[in-house]
Amino acid sequence: MEVDIEQITFDETGLIPAIIQDSKTGAILTLAYMNETALLKTIETKETWFFSRKRQQLWNKGETSGNNQLVKRITYDCDGDALLVLVEPQGPACHTGNETCFYQQLYENSTQQFDLIYQLAKTIKNRQKNPVDGSYTTYLFQEGIDKVLKKVGEEASEVIIGAKNPGTDELIWEIADLVYHTLVLMEIRDVTIENIREELYKRHLQKAGNENE
Repeated sequence: MEVDIEQITFDETGLIPAIIQDSKTGAILTLAYMNETALLKTIETKETWFFSRKRQQLWNKGETSGNNQLVKRITYDCDGDALLVLVEPQGPACHTGNETCFYQQLYENSTQQFDLIYQLAKTIKNRQKNPVDGSYTTYLFQEGIDKVLKKVGEEASEVIIGAKNPGTDELIWEIADLVYHTLVLMEIRDVTIENIREELYKRHLQKAGNENE
């Protein structure tokens, strides 16, 4: 596919910064640099390619580690001098083994929770593969789908009751319980958060299309 990159502004050294972001969780994975060749190879191969300022050469993320990054979308900022690359990581982004290069905290004023659902789903998956004595999640998996379905039904009823009562604390608590048990059910039935996102996205597109008719 021929791509027009005339809107992209490379700096005086022929480079442009590229912010790499997890397309599922929204986590910022790393900041790297691309020259024109790296950008075109990234688009062509659908994997991230960068230009190493230290080694002065192209490199493909995951070429040696296997932790490739599958490119889902590339956008650029209002000045055309920075890229945002959404990827599906096939392993840790950092050479230290951390999922993101930004794992060292300098300052915090509030807890970041944007990827909490994904982290919870990951923990649930791990409990299924690696049972832990005393873990409620492990207990649910051991009891099986009928027990989980019963809990989902109970929590849905409690959400309704919580919504009828004054205040929101109880409702928030019950919705959180419903979300958790639903995630357990999804793991049992091999349904992912991405599956739900895609379904909601399709509905959004269909609705938007109908509104434009």
